[in-house]
Amino acid sequence: MNGIIVIDKPQAYTSHDIVAIVKKKLGEKVGHTGTLDPNATGVLPLLIGKGTKLSGYLIDHDKTYEVELKFGEKTDTADGEGKILETREVPASVWKQVSGVLASFQGRQKQMPPMYSAIKVKGKKLYEYARSGKEVAIPEREIEIFAIHLEKQNTEKQEITFMVHCSKGTYIRSLCEDIAEKLGTVGYMKNLRRKTVGKFTLEDAITLDTFEKMTVEDIRAKMRIAEEVLQDKPKCLLPENKFQLFCNGVKLSQQEIGQDLTDGTYRIYVKEIFVGLGIAKEGSIKREWLEKESIDD
Repeated sequence: MNGIIVIDKPQAYTSHDIVAIVKKKLGEKVGHTGTLDPNATGVLPLLIGKGTKLSGYLIDHDKTYEVELKFGEKTDTADGEGKILETREVPASVWKQVSGVLASFQGRQKQMPPMYSAIKVKGKKLYEYARSGKEVAIPEREIEIFAIHLEKQNTEKQEITFMVHCSKGTYIRSLCEDIAEKLGTVGYMKNLRRKTVGKFTLEDAITLDTFEKMTVEDIRAKMRIAEEVLQDKPKCLLPENKFQLFCNGVKLSQQEIGQDLTDGTYRIYVKEIFVGLGIAKEGSIKREWLEKESIDD
């Protein structure tokens, strides 16, 4: 069984927890394309079988989130699980300014990741420094916010809900703190729901409860195939008599396959059957990842 299953992750489960549950049920290798915080919910694409080899091609996907931001309190983890470090008045002006402030975050920018994160500095994860009370210089990261807008606001609870479409590596907890600061107060991420990861959406996702009740054949029918999610890669049609050489890792010239090649990753087909990925460089192509080693599979 090879491909991709999308789980709608519930709260209180780590991404590793979900991987373990799926692996136990399917008896296959299982990986994911990026962790989702335990208290976050939503789209978690899981790579199954030979699909695990595709993580490098899917990890850079942009993402869309629905975010609840609580104003007036700052926590050490930048979310609702942490200890409150500071309380501050929420100015009445916040509610008139919030849409404009959100819009000001659109575009490329530098972001400081939260101290409670898995980014490694000098071989240790930031949260390990945080838990031991040690200070360390945190390197900024370049991110991009493609779109961000207000969904609703609750002045009584001093909360807003907003949608954000952002690049890989964006920390929503840090974004929430930065938004609150720009509005003249403090805040933390109260709730987070991931709506999309690249082309994967909540409409593609299976709840964990549903997944656990499904048969293996039902899961296979719901699985997204690698060919489908790699449609952004150009196509290379390999002559049938060159397929075994390709499988063996032999570099094939564009003259041998009868197709001009520019440098990059290609979807490889034999007799119009998708067999894997190849990397082209300087007019030749070589095996990168194989889904099929025989077109009779």
